[in-house]
Amino acid sequence: MQEASLPSVVRTILYIIVFYYVFKFLAKLFLPIMAKKAFEQAQEHIKQQQQNYQQNNNSQNTANTKPRESKKVGEYIDFEEVE
Repeated sequence: MQEASLPSVVRTILYIIVFYYVFKFLAKLFLPIMAKKAFEQAQEHIKQQQQNYQQNNNSQNTANTKPRESKKVGEYIDFEEVE
């Protein structure tokens, strides 16, 4: 079984620290750009859905504009109470 020497342990810890700070720096640099792009894509998707909904709603309204027959059952009689 091999034992870890002190310089190799220190070098590994140093690599971990350097990787952490490089990753943190790159995240600060690129994360706002990626978030903005994701927000714009979501906004475009919602806009497209809204347009599709309006087009479907308009086509249904034009199909339903046929004159409807009103069913008349009889005359309306207004009753008054007699005291």
